[in-house]
Amino acid sequence: MKKIILYLLIVFSQTISGQVKLFENQKLAATCKVWGYLKYYHPKVANGDFNWDNKLFEVLPQVEKAQTKEEFSLVLEKWIDALGEVKEIIPIIPSKEIEYFDKNFDLSWISNNELFSKKLFAKLKFIENNRFQGQQHYVESDYAENIFLKNENFDNLNYIDKNSRILVLFMYWNVMEYFFPYKYLMDQKWDTTLEEMLPVFIQAKNEGDFYIAMQKLTVKLNDTHAVFYKYNSENLYYFPTNCKIIDEKLVVTEILADSLAETDDIKIGDVITKINNKTIKEIILENRDLIGGSNESVYLRNIVEPILSGDSDTVKIEFLKDSKNTTRTINLHNYHDSHKNKYVKGRIKKEKIKILENNIGYVDMGILYVKNIPEMIENLKSTNAIIFDMRNYPNGTYDEISKFLNSKEKEYIIYTKPDLSYPGRYKWSKPRFCGSENKNNYKGKVVVLLNEESLSQSEQTAMCFQTGDNTTIIGSQTAGADGNVSNFEVIKGVFTRFTGIGVYYPDKRETQRIGIIPDIEIKPTILGIQQGKDEVLDRAIQFIETGK
Repeated sequence: MKKIILYLLIVFSQTISGQVKLFENQKLAATCKVWGYLKYYHPKVANGDFNWDNKLFEVLPQVEKAQTKEEFSLVLEKWIDALGEVKEIIPIIPSKEIEYFDKNFDLSWISNNELFSKKLFAKLKFIENNRFQGQQHYVESDYAENIFLKNENFDNLNYIDKNSRILVLFMYWNVMEYFFPYKYLMDQKWDTTLEEMLPVFIQAKNEGDFYIAMQKLTVKLNDTHAVFYKYNSENLYYFPTNCKIIDEKLVVTEILADSLAETDDIKIGDVITKINNKTIKEIILENRDLIGGSNESVYLRNIVEPILSGDSDTVKIEFLKDSKNTTRTINLHNYHDSHKNKYVKGRIKKEKIKILENNIGYVDMGILYVKNIPEMIENLKSTNAIIFDMRNYPNGTYDEISKFLNSKEKEYIIYTKPDLSYPGRYKWSKPRFCGSENKNNYKGKVVVLLNEESLSQSEQTAMCFQTGDNTTIIGSQTAGADGNVSNFEVIKGVFTRFTGIGVYYPDKRETQRIGIIPDIEIKPTILGIQQGKDEVLDRAIQFIETGK
């Protein structure tokens, strides 16, 4: 008891004197934030006057030696002073025409009095008020106004160097901190992710550990666009089918290599209950921090290929058939052989446009191009209804098709875009329109089919078609990631991306993570797949014919 009281007295006395010892994680997380802040805010750093990566490497040993708030703040103060004078400028007054979206914006950390002295806070606040107003050295907007990175050079970084790994984490974290429009929609606060991931990056001992760390980091974005992979990755082996997870089982939905599937007696509708002795439910649970997605539907989509591929050319699979479980060892194959049907010309000729029974038009949006739209209009203008199948990725056809569907021009979308003059802040765009004044527009029912394969442009196209005079969405939750993507490398040969602009309905309803909500929800069933049915398409036809 006496020892506990003595310990508490020591801690209390340290707190009173401001000499509480800081932990390495605290110091590195704060240094990450200051480094990124100066990178985009300090007039000389944002202008490219320094090798900012080297400046980080120079200050890290001093950060490591600092033991208290006072020592740590002094290191950062001297670091900032060494960059040169920040000149006071005329107060920056935003244009009255700009409407800001600030759910993402938060610089409150600079006033953290547990880590930063009043003097350091004053320096950081002064930099904010007199921030860089020129062309950013490290980021730039493209035509859509999402950012791309420039003047980043990671060629000399290596996975076994601790400082290299810290730099990669700092760079990635700050790009998302200031330029990911949906930071506020993450499951976990981005600050917490930084604190959690620092030890993971620091303790990574080899290339494999580094890749796992990066996978875990990108998954935290909860963004279907966010991917992470290596160019020229080592050879993997694949299962010769596409599958879908239904009721915590894996169901074969498509054969990708006929002869290989036939050799192993694999058919559409086969039900897989275990892979290498693990149930599908167990596999779903254990991969949540390694495989990303905006929502559960797309997570279950994204997990299928990784769990049915690997560096071994065989896999043990348990099948469920006639209420009996049987386990077989199945061969996996290189990508070209396992996806052979893709390379056989003319094997399956899909129809872009066709007329189903009862004068119902059907359009496969994944293979329809702008040049095909006049033909589509001519063939389908007299139909009772048109089904636009967007369980795929369209080809920029929404604008021209909407002129055929709509009787007048309507607002359908609004964006948030980064303000590079005030990093972290976003501006609302003006609404965009689709359709046109057209008294001869299509008068029949319009049905759009969507599911978890409907991503980005599919979702934006659906938003456009929803403005039509008689549109119904049928299917299930979409991928929940709309908006142009920003791509970059984190280390040479290692690629990643994220959604770069925010996408909303004109009334500012969110689409990220939610996706496009169907008017009628319908999902495939195991029995339906085994019977060769397209239950989503069948439900659309039922609705067209009955109105229910």
